[in-house]
Amino acid sequence: MILIIDFGSQYNQLIARRVREQHVYCQIEPPDIELSNIRSLEPEGIILSGGPASIYEKNSPKVDPQIFDLNIPMLGICYGMQYMVGSLGGKVDSTRKREYGLAELHIGDQNGIFYGTNTITPCWMSHGDSISHLPEGFKVTASTENTKIAAVENSQKKFYGLQFHPEVIHTPEGKRILKNFLFRACQCKKTWTMKSFINKAIDEIKGEVGEKKVILGLSGGVDSSVAAALLNKAIGKQLTCIFVDNGLLRNNEGKKVKGLFKDHFRINLKFINARKRFLQPLRGVVDPERKRRIIGRTFIRVFEDEALKIKGVGFLAQGTLYPDLIESRSTFGGPSAVIKSHHNVGGLPKKMRLALIEPLKHLFKDEVRLLGKELGLPDDMILRHPFPGPGLAVRIIGEVTPRRLTIVRQADDILITEIKKSNHYKKLWQSFVVLLPLKSVGIMGDKRTYEYSVVIRAVTSLDAMTADWARLPHALLGRISNRIINEVRGVNRVTYDISSKPPSTIEWE
Repeated sequence: MILIIDFGSQYNQLIARRVREQHVYCQIEPPDIELSNIRSLEPEGIILSGGPASIYEKNSPKVDPQIFDLNIPMLGICYGMQYMVGSLGGKVDSTRKREYGLAELHIGDQNGIFYGTNTITPCWMSHGDSISHLPEGFKVTASTENTKIAAVENSQKKFYGLQFHPEVIHTPEGKRILKNFLFRACQCKKTWTMKSFINKAIDEIKGEVGEKKVILGLSGGVDSSVAAALLNKAIGKQLTCIFVDNGLLRNNEGKKVKGLFKDHFRINLKFINARKRFLQPLRGVVDPERKRRIIGRTFIRVFEDEALKIKGVGFLAQGTLYPDLIESRSTFGGPSAVIKSHHNVGGLPKKMRLALIEPLKHLFKDEVRLLGKELGLPDDMILRHPFPGPGLAVRIIGEVTPRRLTIVRQADDILITEIKKSNHYKKLWQSFVVLLPLKSVGIMGDKRTYEYSVVIRAVTSLDAMTADWARLPHALLGRISNRIINEVRGVNRVTYDISSKPPSTIEWE
């Protein structure tokens, strides 16, 4: 178990990903975590994350300084390093020359967390302040041209500090550095597997639920499907899955869900037609955050109504994942910057009558897929591209109308069909169509048209924290464009999005 203290870095989830990749469990907590809670977690090591603040700013995030007396190995990254050094008696100064981007790291000591690394290697810097004086017991272990104190350590206490980011791919030796911290400094064991997660999750679910019943919104996406399979394994008939046709889903979702979960897994499954309840309040709404909140609140109300019909229901289950939390608000109350609200966490009413259970909330997408495979879900289900909680509503820029839904649904179906035919589907993290709220002039059958434009979005990624646009073959893009324009009424122009994340997000809204 590694504890990660969230000081506000957008890379927090990436740090956690890198730890999990080594089959070591980790957990992210806010800096105001109580010392007693840290002790109860019994971490083998603590990582203090980076962050955008200066340690001298009035409202900069701070953790209880007694954390340094717990006799636990510690790694400070960027702000985390500066906070550790400052708290232990060192000095941090603002520098005239900031350092952002790639830098050449010169490693002077390879006995600690730099064991086995190259002595000169690229690293990714992102800081304004720098350390000018070290606390007693610390020494410099690496430097760059602009940052003389780029890495430090106190070998006696097993405290390490890095001014650069080892978790990003731009630091080639980053994985080795983190492995050295986990296994040489912290003496961790590789016990984090999906089998161990299942056993622990089942015990926790049973303990939390007791004799009460649970309802789960089953959309047919990877997250809700894996959550359903896990809950079914834990509590069996105490689970009722509800498939809500909100009018915002892809083609034939209901048929696919029924075939797998009702007929194959024999899960209690109810079908609800709630199209009007969702589409009516969306009339005239163009702001994406309002769309998400309307859909989220309606989703909860539908479930509360259904829960009243099932005796003994005490819990609403959701397939919330770790990235959902970080992109919706500050993780666990931490200071990380808000990107957008997520359907699973952004639309819950304050006085919801059901308790929330989120069995996947500490997992990343690739871990959820591995979990689904371990639970016996077919590849067609667990390898599906991610689909947003608000559905096609956030793939229509502007107002959501029945006609626009038909257009984007048909176009998206053509896109996915052609990508699967060309054997590119499994190579992509996500692919979908976005409908733009603008029209342009075209020519069809020697007649002038004035119709909508759609955008094809296809990206590659490892964890959705960063993504690059997919270099799909021109012939494939041409075939998709031709089919959409010929077969989908209302579209006369198809474009391709070549933006990466960052600076763009994967979804448009």
